[in-house]
Amino acid sequence: MDIPALQQRLRRFADERDWQPYQTPKNLAMAMTVEAAELLEIFQWLTPEQSVALSDDQRRHLGEELSDVLLYLVQIADHGGVDLDAAVERKLAMNAIKHPPLKRS
Repeated sequence: MDIPALQQRLRRFADERDWQPYQTPKNLAMAMTVEAAELLEIFQWLTPEQSVALSDDQRRHLGEELSDVLLYLVQIADHGGVDLDAAVERKLAMNAIKHPPLKRS
């Protein structure tokens, strides 16, 4: 996925609708949490087994909600001046130090 190109598309989409005044990191983060709650709703009351065996309709819905969360996340990074590629690489390196591989014999 080309994050900078996606950010450009999202900026253009917002510009065409005069949404710029509302596209603040705070507002986008709040909207993302609403979408994350909708993501959780898909799994609410499912057993662990059911959660990995979704129907085609449930999987489509899951993709829509994941996309909503991702789009808001990408916009937050854009408006917050965060290079997501660099931030992800840095975080993965930090996680590897914090959580080293298990020693298996």
